[in-house]
Amino acid sequence: MIWLRSFIFNALFMTITALAAIIAMVLLPFQPRVMRCFIRYWARLIIWVLRLVCGIRVEVTGLEHIAPGAAIIASKHQSAFDTFVWPALLDHPSYVLKRELLNLPFWGRAARHTGAVVVDRDGGGAALRALVRDGKRVLDEGRPLVIFPEGTRSAPGEKVPYQPGVAALVIGSGAPCYPVATNSGQHWGRRAFHKMPGVIAIAILPPLPAGLARKPSMEALETQIEAETARLIKNA
Repeated sequence: MIWLRSFIFNALFMTITALAAIIAMVLLPFQPRVMRCFIRYWARLIIWVLRLVCGIRVEVTGLEHIAPGAAIIASKHQSAFDTFVWPALLDHPSYVLKRELLNLPFWGRAARHTGAVVVDRDGGGAALRALVRDGKRVLDEGRPLVIFPEGTRSAPGEKVPYQPGVAALVIGSGAPCYPVATNSGQHWGRRAFHKMPGVIAIAILPPLPAGLARKPSMEALETQIEAETARLIKNA
């Protein structure tokens, strides 16, 4: 039954996204805000289909912590699910993403048009400076910016080194940074065909203390995210 549900969901996901890509090509000449609203409804539709077909519900706690305006959402990254859930939760968020993701159908095109912050992982110091510059541009618009501090997906229980970009962004922008934990990989695994029923939990924690230096900022971020993620996985 799980195999069949997963097959149906994957087919619907690809079909809906393909249709969304076609519609997006028509919407592209309009203002970016139109595209952002379109992405929001696409994300909500996928989440609804995920629940209807696969029996996967999404529970979010701590959303009240996020104050209106500029915010850095530093999220644990276990699943492709993490890459599209935030437009369904927040108003017009932007993402920090790897340059190669711009080649993805629909997502890459939409990302270009909605002001995504693109990172060249092999760019060294210049890439870090560009991250801060472009991220600050998004935050100055009063929009939330989603970044995955590990820079890649990790399996539940796996620890991946946190990258310094998030701390540079926090210090360079002065925007509040909210650590986010999740157990999404337990239900939508990396490169996994099967979608396992249950609850994808997303826990948004209070913002990091303002004014932290880079090292204490990174230590606090990693400690909070990993501890809360371990709790979500244990209680799943």
